[in-house]
Amino acid sequence: MSAATAIAASCASCHDCGLLVRMSGHGHGIRCPRCGAPVHSRKPRSLERTLAFVIAAAVCYVPANLLPVMAVTSLGKTSADTIMSGVIYFVLHGDWPLAIIIFTASVFVPLLKLMILAMLLITVRSGSRWRPVDRTRMYRLTELIGRWSMVDIYVVTILVALVRLGNLATIEAGAGAVFFGAVVVLTILAAESFDPRLIWDAAETGKS
Repeated sequence: MSAATAIAASCASCHDCGLLVRMSGHGHGIRCPRCGAPVHSRKPRSLERTLAFVIAAAVCYVPANLLPVMAVTSLGKTSADTIMSGVIYFVLHGDWPLAIIIFTASVFVPLLKLMILAMLLITVRSGSRWRPVDRTRMYRLTELIGRWSMVDIYVVTILVALVRLGNLATIEAGAGAVFFGAVVVLTILAAESFDPRLIWDAAETGKS
């Protein structure tokens, strides 16, 4: 009877080119014969590294939403805006589509990614066999939407570069933008560190 999984057949796929490579011994020091990248049956210390990135991102998420992301100086007067104050501004001025885009990309999406990654860590650590297909799709979702959270940073960067009118008006990035950029980068690194094959290990163990 043939092995049901790659790991049962002593094989693993290359992280870089996707080639299925036969593992030998304990699988240490194996390199892909096609691209030369290191090959592991599972990403080394995947849960530990993902947890570290998730915790760091969660810590940065608080100041990212509390501190101003942008400071506007116009005619000698300076006003600072956080992400939520910007959303509220657009809502009060009737620009609902832009308010929804900023709220979704800058507040909801990073929080959703943190919640999904935390849920994946908890279920994998506990050996849960709950809906592996749905959990894998949720993981793919975090990979898909990860970079779209940078929309606020792009807007601030463009405004800082374009709005330079001497003493009349200037726009500067605030500390909140730095923390928000850190949240986006850390959640991307967390998603990259997590090995979705761990989701299926418990399901396969339950079938055996």
